[in-house]
Amino acid sequence: MSQTQKILELNGKKITLIGTAHVSRESIDEVTETITTLNPDCVCVELDEKRSDTLQNQEKFQELDIISVLKKKQGFLLLANLVLASFQRRMGANVGVKPGEEMLAAINTAKETNTMAVMVDRPIQVTLRRAWAKNSLWGKCKLLAAMLTSAFSKEEVSESEIENLKTGNEMDSMMDELSDYMPVIKTVLIDERNVYMAHKIWECPGQNLVAVLGAGHLPGVEEALIQISKDEEKTDMNEIAEVPGKTVGGHIATWSIPVIIVGLIVAGFIYGGTKLGSKMLLSWVISNAVPAGIGALIAAAHPLTILVSMISAPVTSLCPFVGVGFVAGIVQAFICNPKVKDMETLQDDVNGIKGWYKNRILRILLVLLLSSIGSSIGTFVGFGDIVSQFFA
Repeated sequence: MSQTQKILELNGKKITLIGTAHVSRESIDEVTETITTLNPDCVCVELDEKRSDTLQNQEKFQELDIISVLKKKQGFLLLANLVLASFQRRMGANVGVKPGEEMLAAINTAKETNTMAVMVDRPIQVTLRRAWAKNSLWGKCKLLAAMLTSAFSKEEVSESEIENLKTGNEMDSMMDELSDYMPVIKTVLIDERNVYMAHKIWECPGQNLVAVLGAGHLPGVEEALIQISKDEEKTDMNEIAEVPGKTVGGHIATWSIPVIIVGLIVAGFIYGGTKLGSKMLLSWVISNAVPAGIGALIAAAHPLTILVSMISAPVTSLCPFVGVGFVAGIVQAFICNPKVKDMETLQDDVNGIKGWYKNRILRILLVLLLSSIGSSIGTFVGFGDIVSQFFA
């Protein structure tokens, strides 16, 4: 048996876990050979239905409607997906393997052998939203920094280094680093998904199962499967299968700053007269408008988009339902509507800074991101300035 495989005999089920590197030629061959040899009742694949569909239909990106994505408030989700995909594409470039080809090989081999294939991973949008929702402000900043760094990194990875990712020592080291740097991210991206996938694998029909997973998930999924086999009745995935809703405290925190800001400005007019109230109001407008406009400018947004960003930022900062990035992104999308070429080159353009400015879709997402960051900075600066003026 390969060192990248684990065979579990649990309650009459035989489950063969295959640990892969997502851009490994050897992983593709191993997956195909194992499924063909074992002839399982079901092949379990570390994908969700949406990612499986995208992987099998590469032209899906050419049908992307960026305006619809923004209206559904999925701009940041698309941005995260593109950055993660570009990182994996770059890793596989030196070995001639596209990200997820071993998963595609599992699906295709299952079809060829008339075997059921089940997607067992948690939906990517749930995972990313949980990672964002459960992070602190500092954690969100580190996550954004890590994503942008990986997007623009030129570091190359050799084939031998990719294959080493499947060994326990290499993976343990990487997981330890991730746990130290971003513990919440490690919990959401790795630990929770291990439990989720183990449950899905256990629920798959048949007694002889093959599960194709990233090597980093192998120990955690094995441990979770053993636990499930011992105590099926107490397993509950409801908590980790959904995006956490805001608590009462969360709702209060969301509205508290806007309410305090509006209250202070009104109080400024009441107790300090028109002069103080106007000064506080102007401070709030400038503090939000300028950094939001600078963010849009850095993103090379259309002049009208920059103007709209500056006008809307002081208002959207006080409304938790609509952010300036959403407004700026929609305006940019209408003015500079993406062309077919932008759809076709999207996945290649994401790999370099030049591509982000050349590709209209990526520039829209850059406008969304940078105007939002600018407005967030402006909110804190404006809040502090208003408080200092009122109590001066």
